[in-house]
Amino acid sequence: MSTSTTSAFELPERLSAKADPALIAGDERHFAAVAETLERTIGELSDRLDALRRAPGGAGREAMDRDVEIHRLTGRLRTLRRFGLDLCLGHIVGTDDPRPVYIGRLGLTDGAGRRLLVDWRSPAAEPFFAATHADPMGLVSRRRYHWSGGRVSDYWDEVFTAEGLEGHAALDDQSAFIAGLGSSRSPRMRDVLATIQADQDAVIRAGSRGALVVDGGPGTGKTVVALHRTAHLLYSDPRLGHRRGGVLFVGPHEPYLAYVADVLPSLGEEGVRTCTLRDLVAEGAGAAVETDPEAARLKASADMVVRAVERAVTFYEEPPAEGMTVTTDWGDVELGAGDWAEALEAPEPGTPHNEARDRIWEALVAILRDRLDADVPRDEFRAALRRDGELVGALHRAWPLIEAADLVGDLWSVPAYLRLCAPWLGRDEVRRLQRDDARAWTVSDLPILDAARQRLGDPRAALRERRRRASAAAERARMARVIDDLVAADADGEGAVTMLRGRDLQDSLVGGTPLPGTEPDALAGPFAHVVVDEAQELTDAEWRMLLLRCPSRSFTIVGDRAQARHGFTESWRERLERVGFDRIDVASLSINYRTPEEVMAEAERVIRAVLPDANVPVSVRAGGFPVEHGPVAALRPLLDEWLAANADGTACVIGDPTFRPPPRVRSLTPQLAKGLEFDLVVLVDPERFGTGVEGGVDRYVAMTRATRRLVVLTSP
Repeated sequence: MSTSTTSAFELPERLSAKADPALIAGDERHFAAVAETLERTIGELSDRLDALRRAPGGAGREAMDRDVEIHRLTGRLRTLRRFGLDLCLGHIVGTDDPRPVYIGRLGLTDGAGRRLLVDWRSPAAEPFFAATHADPMGLVSRRRYHWSGGRVSDYWDEVFTAEGLEGHAALDDQSAFIAGLGSSRSPRMRDVLATIQADQDAVIRAGSRGALVVDGGPGTGKTVVALHRTAHLLYSDPRLGHRRGGVLFVGPHEPYLAYVADVLPSLGEEGVRTCTLRDLVAEGAGAAVETDPEAARLKASADMVVRAVERAVTFYEEPPAEGMTVTTDWGDVELGAGDWAEALEAPEPGTPHNEARDRIWEALVAILRDRLDADVPRDEFRAALRRDGELVGALHRAWPLIEAADLVGDLWSVPAYLRLCAPWLGRDEVRRLQRDDARAWTVSDLPILDAARQRLGDPRAALRERRRRASAAAERARMARVIDDLVAADADGEGAVTMLRGRDLQDSLVGGTPLPGTEPDALAGPFAHVVVDEAQELTDAEWRMLLLRCPSRSFTIVGDRAQARHGFTESWRERLERVGFDRIDVASLSINYRTPEEVMAEAERVIRAVLPDANVPVSVRAGGFPVEHGPVAALRPLLDEWLAANADGTACVIGDPTFRPPPRVRSLTPQLAKGLEFDLVVLVDPERFGTGVEGGVDRYVAMTRATRRLVVLTSP
């Protein structure tokens, strides 16, 4: 970027009055300083990044710190290059100081230490988002910019006191924010940071302790709040940083994750893990939807993922009832039933089953070695016992290594085993859960598979740990040989190089590099904070999946009870306390910024027919298009007409799985449309979506995806 004398403003003719130098000269000067500082900062960051990449990698913590710094600098550099001047969102003027304070996506300081942009997440920036006429928060005025192609194409001023006018503010008849709500949508969520409203900002800046529920109907900006809150928490709360576990963001489906993929990087956060619930379990990608609602209900209970899985595992944790004689090169040793019981109690409480077996083995080695009179080397004795097939076989029978898929598959294929593990189930319920192909996984199986995997642990973990220890020992031996050579070359034997003989230093040089293929599951956690969108759909079993990954129970929970396809008769507090949360706060959003009032009026009738007490938000704008109705045969001509008349924007056909959409048009089910928005939404035979609450919710969700125009087509 090079400094330019070109104006930062490119206002259309209809806004020529806003180009008055009295209104924008101060901004022009400030933007020139921002441009100059950006050019300098980008150059300095590039040089630092190049130097870091050329520097030796180091080992252990040093290498990790270097990688973290490279990641931080790369992210900041990418954001600066991506936005340029449009890093600036707007400015505020306070009652105590007439000089504007400019708010940016990132903080920016010039060479003299003058703050050019205040990071939007800092406390100093809060009035820019949160000030209202009822509570100006010490502001005289506020200006928000609308950027297009790197230049200001419009701006909107608000004044909070009479002094705020004085020829320095251009007041519009309509809020720039409200006017912009009807602008064309794209395949990715558009940038809305500059237009965050006070009710949304209050939620974004709320603390991270416990669970915060963000409850709101369609179009209230729940997703916007969830994403911006994620960025704010990572900035403001050091307890949530990547070294403490970071943040996991859980969305309802893949189209949703693709839609919001640009938002966090645009806010300077690129290290947040995003996923769907399916992604948490290896079997999730191929899992089918459970076709039997009653089977899905039985599997969704917390009892199934807690009590049934626990009983299924402890069934395989039984010490031998009889003792045995172990023959060794150093003599025969008796191993009684009490010794087995003692060894099986050796693992610490909470140790996963498979990982506990190695500790049980070590306890058996210690018991048997202590019985011998001779002083036997431990490693030699351990190796000898591993060759004892009878002892190893007895351990395998008492404490076998188990795969989670095998254990859960047995529940669905061995009725007696399921009755043993879930005695509360009736015979008909046990029969309903059985299936011919035990591994024909469904989405309802995933929380049970996950619970089993968490309880069992990795059956190959002990083998990998032994390999890691052997690899470290070999590396330590190699390092010792290198050190001996270096010390031999040190003439007086007293130089600093002799320090290399220290075992602690040798261990640090060996480092903790994992063996190939042993990297941990990135989604296994633990995470410092979890954000869940469309959370009203989660079952008790699915909540357990997430709670296992966040022991602190620090959550942001976003949802709308009226959009729960299977009903949501409890309060948020009742639901969350039942699944294991203890500290719960609820914040409500009640203003619909997305859906035009014409669409919302019809959608409200649909949802109140099945949920009379639904929390329906109030729309703040009219779209200018009444809801249209027509025959299904009009679908293709309707889309052709819309595409010809609109050079940009997106449309969605909901309810016709056979329809092949043209460019800028998508074809989705109501479930996959959830969380998305489109300029034009066409519903095809919505009465076929279903009956009762499920059908009503699907119609309500589908209708409220429209930001401009809704068309309902029905078959003859």
